Amino acid sequence: MITEHVNGAGRTRALVIHPSPRGDGIARLPENRLDEAKSLAAAIDLDVVAGEIVPLNRPTPATLLGKGTVERLGSLAKEREATLIVVDARLSPVQQRNLEKAWGTKVIDRTGLILEIFGARARTKEGSLQVELASLTYQRSRLVRSWTHLERQRGGFGFLGGPGETQIEADRRLIGDRIIKLKRELEAVKRTRELHRAARRRVPYPVVALVGYTNAGKSTLFNALTNAGVVARDQLFATLDPTMRDLRLPSGRSIILSDTVGFVSDLPHELVAAFRATLEEVLAADLLIHVRDIAHPDTEAQSDDVETVLRELGMVEQVDRGMVEALNKIDLLPPARREELLNQALRAEGVIPVSAISGEGIPELLQFIDRSLGAARQLVEIAVPHADGAALAWLYRHGEVVERRDDESAAHLMVRLDAADAARFAQRPQLH
Repeated sequence: MITEHVNGAGRTRALVIHPSPRGDGIARLPENRLDEAKSLAAAIDLDVVAGEIVPLNRPTPATLLGKGTVERLGSLAKEREATLIVVDARLSPVQQRNLEKAWGTKVIDRTGLILEIFGARARTKEGSLQVELASLTYQRSRLVRSWTHLERQRGGFGFLGGPGETQIEADRRLIGDRIIKLKRELEAVKRTRELHRAARRRVPYPVVALVGYTNAGKSTLFNALTNAGVVARDQLFATLDPTMRDLRLPSGRSIILSDTVGFVSDLPHELVAAFRATLEEVLAADLLIHVRDIAHPDTEAQSDDVETVLRELGMVEQVDRGMVEALNKIDLLPPARREELLNQALRAEGVIPVSAISGEGIPELLQFIDRSLGAARQLVEIAVPHADGAALAWLYRHGEVVERRDDESAAHLMVRLDAADAARFAQRPQLH
């Protein structure tokens, strides 16, 4: 099955192939998988001249695809003048090399494509270090090459160079040395981030993290909640570096809201490992909001993918306990489906239909976050001397005073406090 999508001249012309295994148990329709692969390619400005779903009865060890399919796709690439073929699967180094020889073009697999996107998009020092580490880990297992023309144009790691360009075989020892150095630098960044987190704990504000499949609308929702002006485009992986902003809830309490990188199916394990420090903001979050594109035909499968990655990150308890689900893009649903969803949400705890574009459901989401964080607070009884006005003010600022009784010497308060705040108050000299 072939679909065409021509974007104009002046860019690398790419043919996108989605190998589709036959049999049961496929979570997504092959057409949707191909559309996602083409969107990934378009995210780094490739000119996608054609896309094809290739039924796969049994993987061929040497080339993944059968001999006849390889020959036919080679002819298609020549016909469409494609200089790059994207295979939406994980290729072994041998398969990649054999396909390049057979087709006479550069070939990258799904892992290489996602790494290229991350390389082009990372903006912070930590993000750049994380992506370089991931790319070197990936390249170490295969022929290491460096093509420079695309690197000069838009960053990245040179997976997309043409076969006729100068090819440099990098020494494995140099790559290993660089990986060691990157890991040291990342540890330093990690310590800096931990200092920042410690500073926030001294404030402290609860951290609420938005997680979800890429392009589910997390950044748009983040902007709607915080007026932050974060980049929000209808594009896969528009956000790669975490963004954090203060947000005041309806009760008046402040939280820190974090926007994070989106997940995809078959997320390269190199990226799961390399981005662990970046995603520690998620690991340290007091509450996770799972933003779902409820209008997408594969919304259930995307939800499963997000939960799988979170489990890989060690967040089994948070996933099993259940996350807040923000069912985004309800403005795109047909009226009957939208009404059905709204009725279902009324009966389900922690499921909030929203539209980050229209603002519908935003107040309900904020109120639910407020209630969820408030439910985790402890009710403690505290006696504060009237002379200690600073301590009284601190309790009113950080807690919810539900009862107060004054006598001649002290104010006797019943206060709801976060566990961290209760512990801090017990060490009053350290309050600031």
